Amino acid sequence: MSDEYSYQFVDTNVLVYAYDSSDAQKQQQAKKLLQQLWQQQLGCLSIQVLQEFFVTVTRKLAKPLTPLEASQIIADLGLWRIHQPQVEDVLSAIQIQQRHQLSFWDGMIIRSASQLGCQIIWTEDLNSEQIIEGCTIQTPFVT
Repeated sequence: MSDEYSYQFVDTNVLVYAYDSSDAQKQQQAKKLLQQLWQQQLGCLSIQVLQEFFVTVTRKLAKPLTPLEASQIIADLGLWRIHQPQVEDVLSAIQIQQRHQLSFWDGMIIRSASQLGCQIIWTEDLNSEQIIEGCTIQTPFVT
């Protein structure tokens, strides 16, 4: 299976940009990526990403979404493949954190993506083109 048709994990920051009008270029690029993943049915997330998304879009944006708007988006995203971490995933994320000298939360993202069989993680928080635990880090934000 080529990367184009492989499962792809979307980090919170990419989801948030799709609903953040303060950076029109990043918003457009994030929306384009999400639309492609919807059409191809390749999008993956984790419970962590959905939780972080809700808090960020309802509290931290210049023009926050209402809890109802955010809830509807989360319900829609719930149709994607969603990783629901267990204790062993937390322990594995700690090992990933230590092995790659990342934040614990980035370790959890990588663990979730890996557990879902994703070959790509879309984020701006890690180095693009880096491969961690079999997942290639990519950014949708081309300047």
